[in-house]
Amino acid sequence: MKFRITPLNIATAFLLVLAGYVFINGAKIMGSPYQHWTGTITFIFALFAFVVFYLDLMLRNFFPQTKKLWIVELSFITLTVVILLLVK
Repeated sequence: MKFRITPLNIATAFLLVLAGYVFINGAKIMGSPYQHWTGTITFIFALFAFVVFYLDLMLRNFFPQTKKLWIVELSFITLTVVILLLVK
């Protein structure tokens, strides 16, 4: 299997780094009520990373060309950010 870098690969790596950072340093935001939720927040980021990794594998099977894969994954990320901002 050929290794290809895709946007969801980058997102998975970012989520894993973020989970490791929260696990090591804790969820210590100034004045945050979530200081004792370090394990839970770490687990949530790791779960998000797993879901994004699995989604990347599924999309690779549907779109074998790298250019189309990048377009679809960037569209998915953009749609997710827009929905997040609308809900927030």
